[in-house]
Amino acid sequence: MDRGTVHDHDETAVPVTGSASAAEAATGLGSEMVRFFRLLSASRQRAKFEQGAGERVLLARLVRDGAQRATDLASATLLDLSTVSRQVRSMVERGLIERHPDPDDRRGTLLHATEAGVAAFEAYRRQRDADLTQLLEPWSPEDRYQLIRLMSRLNDDLVQHQLTRHEPGSHSGTAAQQGASKHE
Repeated sequence: MDRGTVHDHDETAVPVTGSASAAEAATGLGSEMVRFFRLLSASRQRAKFEQGAGERVLLARLVRDGAQRATDLASATLLDLSTVSRQVRSMVERGLIERHPDPDDRRGTLLHATEAGVAAFEAYRRQRDADLTQLLEPWSPEDRYQLIRLMSRLNDDLVQHQLTRHEPGSHSGTAAQQGASKHE
């Protein structure tokens, strides 16, 4: 692949510079998003068999968003409560999270990431970043910068689109808010 063109999955040369109408961009982006989601799905399937795959999502929520109930954690991660309960039990046993009484409702408990949990989350993030560093190493610094800039813009626009398209409290609004965080 030369620096003047980008090759799509059909090995058709796509010019690096140019313009596209909104409809043309939507068609091309739609195709690339489907391809990206397939690759992401395949990666997630492999990750299901890795040690600690399920806890990464839960730890990320607890580290980034703070203490919360298991029911809220299940809702925020779109996971079944029984799955979250199993993961929570395992993480409590291993000292990654702790249960504390909910000050607003003493019958309930809040889950908190421990120092060991934060360290585990940071280790997962470092591994992800190392994998992406290896992937992006051959890219030019300008291309890496533009990728981040454009992905951030796309994500921001997708969140805004979802929030304005659906009423607050709907499943789609909740999913959009999950995507709103830039620090995962």
